[in-house]
Amino acid sequence: MDWRNLIPFAGGKSASKAPVRYRHFDMAKMGRLTNDWKVVSQSPDALIRPTLRTIRGRSRELAVNNDYYKRFLRMVRRNVIGHQGIRLQVKPLQPDGKVDVGDKRTIETAWKKWCKKKYCSVDGRNSWLDIQQIAVETLARDGECLIRKVKGFNNPFGFALQLIEADMLDDQLNRKFSDGREISMGVEMDKWKKPVAYHILTQHPGDDCYSFAGQKYQRIPADEIIHLYGQERPQQTRGIPWGHTAATRLHMNSGYEEAELVAARVGASKMGFIQTESGDDYAGPEDEAGNMYMDAEPGIIEQLSEGQTFTSWDPAHPTSAFDQFEKRMLMGAAAGLDISYHKMANDLAGVNYSSGRLGELDERDAWKMVQTYMVEHLCEDVFEDWLTFAIMSGALALPMSKFDKFNTPIFRPRGWMWVDPQKEATANVIAVKSGQKTLSDIAAEQGRDFEEVVQQMAMDIELAEQYGITLNFDDLIITVEAKSDEKED
Repeated sequence: MDWRNLIPFAGGKSASKAPVRYRHFDMAKMGRLTNDWKVVSQSPDALIRPTLRTIRGRSRELAVNNDYYKRFLRMVRRNVIGHQGIRLQVKPLQPDGKVDVGDKRTIETAWKKWCKKKYCSVDGRNSWLDIQQIAVETLARDGECLIRKVKGFNNPFGFALQLIEADMLDDQLNRKFSDGREISMGVEMDKWKKPVAYHILTQHPGDDCYSFAGQKYQRIPADEIIHLYGQERPQQTRGIPWGHTAATRLHMNSGYEEAELVAARVGASKMGFIQTESGDDYAGPEDEAGNMYMDAEPGIIEQLSEGQTFTSWDPAHPTSAFDQFEKRMLMGAAAGLDISYHKMANDLAGVNYSSGRLGELDERDAWKMVQTYMVEHLCEDVFEDWLTFAIMSGALALPMSKFDKFNTPIFRPRGWMWVDPQKEATANVIAVKSGQKTLSDIAAEQGRDFEEVVQQMAMDIELAEQYGITLNFDDLIITVEAKSDEKED
């Protein structure tokens, strides 16, 4: 029985039937306050396809001309990649569960050699660190980045990378096939929406030299392409710039700043007009165009002739509301970019230790999410193919039969030191003593490898002993000396 057809009874007789009233979500109601509220019901690709070039082009324009957006992109580079990049550590294990130190050093040494620009990129221009930084900035600015893995390349490792601009993946190439396959914005997919190949243009559509022979494509298998983009909806094929919600506000704010700057320059000129009864009685100097003017010098007051009056024009700019208005605009833009306002605007006024710490921790969580994405979608993918071809080419003298043993990468992104090192160090000591953290955890939080830290400590102690210097590390030096005595015995 349909509950909507039930009618309340009173006095044994059916009551008059009243119209059924349904409750709706307020945001679904149509009225004078919501008539201009647009509804997005298209598929992600249908929504992106007609606007991708425009929003990507405008994002690039902001990156060129807008100070705040430029700063955001630099923050992405600094906080996600940093000056050392996402660093590799491998842990090939022996049957007894211990790390095979020999294989570990062999792989890590070969990886560091390949990371140099003469081996890493096909054009010899970019090191592995460069590629990471370019990739993450392109991902933020353009919404996506393409990297081709060139297998069998002519270098000692038989492997290199090629950076490809998103424009080369033609968003106007769209086809459907009878077997369920389709090409959506240049990406060829099977019936399950799994990428099969990428149709890359042979010539950049924005080049000054145009080809009149029509567009030509190179079909590259999907296992050779790393397509980095933020997937916000299921079955989304292409990415959009991270700042698409903040871009309009940043653009309008730039226009407002320019208008205020022009008005302030005009106001600083302190101009005015000389008026006469007939309009032509002023006998002052004239410029080349015949316009009469009056020289104004500091401390000089000119006496006007009879019948002449001076009317000043003194526009007051910038207005007193300028600072607050711009701050609100930038706060909204910062929210859209998921960063702190005071970082984006370089405005530390009013920031204290507590508020700064709260904003810093929240922002770092956002950077860590991007770091994890870069590790899973870029670094691990590149390492597995690099390892395969490095072994096949002989650059790594390791057996392919133990590939699973060697394919154990741990990529460590950059970490952060806190603004109060003493408090952080004290908290770490307490955490280690209480068993809440290990020394490896602390090193990883700072983007460091604990094994490398210990090796460096041992080298420092040995070097100091060579020069007859005793390093006072309290309990630590006692432990080291005890181990040294046992070896001598």
